[in-house]
This record gives sequence, C-alpha cells and structure tokens, in this order.
Amino acid sequence: MNWYKKLSQYFPIEEMKSKEHIELLLEEKSDIYFKDEGKHHVMMYVEMEDFVFVDYLFVSKEARGQGLGKKLLEKLKAKGKPIILEVEPLDYEDSDTQKRFRFYEREGFKHATSIGYSRKSLATNEVNKLEILYWSPIDESEENIFDKMKKTYETIHTYKDKELYGQSYESVNDVLTYDETKEENQLS
Repeated sequence: MNWYKKLSQYFPIEEMKSKEHIELLLEEKSDIYFKDEGKHHVMMYVEMEDFVFVDYLFVSKEARGQGLGKKLLEKLKAKGKPIILEVEPLDYEDSDTQKRFRFYEREGFKHATSIGYSRKSLATNEVNKLEILYWSPIDESEENIFDKMKKTYETIHTYKDKELYGQSYESVNDVLTYDETKEENQLS
C-alpha cells in the first residue's frame, strides 16, 4: 500500500490534504517539507529554522506498541527545536483519541489550551476543530507556539489551495485564535 493510501485510510477526510497538495509540497517546498516512510510508518513533517511541525504521523496497527512512534518523535526531538502537531479533540467515548493523547503526554507533549483551531474542510464543508500539542526543549510559551502555527498554516496548509482545490481555505486569523487568559490560568 502506498504512503498516501496509508494516511488517507487512517486520517479523517477533513484532515487530509490531497495527494497533489502533498506531492507539490514535497517538490516545491523540499527545503522544509519532508516524508519519512518505512514498512510500518509514514511521517510527513515541516522543519523550519526554529521549530518542527508534524503534519501526519501514521504507525500501522501491526507495529503499534513496539516503540516505533516514540523512535520517530525521538528523531525529531534530537533536532533540539519545539515540535508542534494537531490532533482530534479528546473524546472520552473514543478510545483512539484517548490513546493518542496518552501517547503524546508520555512523550512530554503539552496541550496548548490557549490556542483555538477551527477550520472548514474544503472536502466536506464541515467545520473541523483540532487541538494543538507541543513539545519543547526549552520553556516555550503558548504565544510562541501560536505564532509558529500561524506560519505553518500560511506556508503549508494553504499552499496553492485555490489552484489545488478550486477555492481558498479561510484566513489564518479566522482559523487560529489565541486566548492569553487561558495560558495565564494554566500557569497559575
């Protein structure tokens, strides 16, 4: 099974970029957009000067629980930069979201509670809410993570969107919000 099929079978349609979009990023943004692929995994990520953004991380069912996800994240952590990713909101009735949150928590990721992320899917026209998780080798503020997410959204998520999908995604200011009172409350 090819890498795109693996990703599209695992991730909901509203979270998936088209194959053309990803291939264009790999070709035209090859200095920052990367694919790490093996028999049991696919990881698509962005490496900027001051952070890494994990676009997709897939580990096959056969390999789960064997430390492969941890090894992939360790490889990124070794770069010594904050790592940011988006996940579906925690749903206590969905064991997959619980396992995902627990996995990232064990890996030292924090939930950026002050950052809101809500984007209308061009594939389904449904509003898709995601949570932002991050890991940092230094005490990174959520405000800095927010700025890095905005850069990712504008550089990667909306790259040539009109050309690829026939319409544009919403502007970054409509999709990402920052509520400093939530970060302050978390620090108190």
